Amino acid sequence: MIQKTLYITRHGQTDLNKQGIVQGRGRDTDLNDEGRRQANQFYEAYKDVPFDKIYVSALKRTQQSVQQFIDLGIPYQKLSGLDELAWGVHEGQAATPDTKAAFLQLMRDWLDGKLDEKFEGGESPNEVKERQLKALETIMSHPEEKTVLICMHGRALRLLMCVLTNQPLTQMDNFPHQNLVLYKVTYDGATFTIAEANNAKHLKND
Repeated sequence: MIQKTLYITRHGQTDLNKQGIVQGRGRDTDLNDEGRRQANQFYEAYKDVPFDKIYVSALKRTQQSVQQFIDLGIPYQKLSGLDELAWGVHEGQAATPDTKAAFLQLMRDWLDGKLDEKFEGGESPNEVKERQLKALETIMSHPEEKTVLICMHGRALRLLMCVLTNQPLTQMDNFPHQNLVLYKVTYDGATFTIAEANNAKHLKND
């Protein structure tokens, strides 16, 4: 029977996060000073956890967030299935009343169950779920990896939590997050259970 503990975290802060600008899958940004500080705080809190494997998205801000664990010699793998949802034409754009209204309408559509809706050039929740299922298949296909660290992205994390807990994607907003918070999920061979949700205890202010 496969049993696993998944430590799932969102990447640290980037300048676009700080500015409130949507990044998405098409913006391969670096952590800023605050993001590196958060990464260090997360490392100090969890460096003694015996991780067997690390999985990150194909975007460098996730690897940068867990690089200190990788530097310990823990094997890691990039999975594009863990990438952030693509927001298409709105990625990297400053917020305006029009774009805010467009995002609000899209969120309403998703909550109403219109999960194929997306911005031009972007992805829908259903499309993200499909690639997440492939990534999850890879992660779960290694029974020897008992304790796994996964670093991904905000909206994608919300969708993955729905997938793991077998909830409809319309429930995505039930999973709050901020930069480098932790969701700890256990798998007993049949069911995923959230052991810790939105844990930010490690992000103490110095």
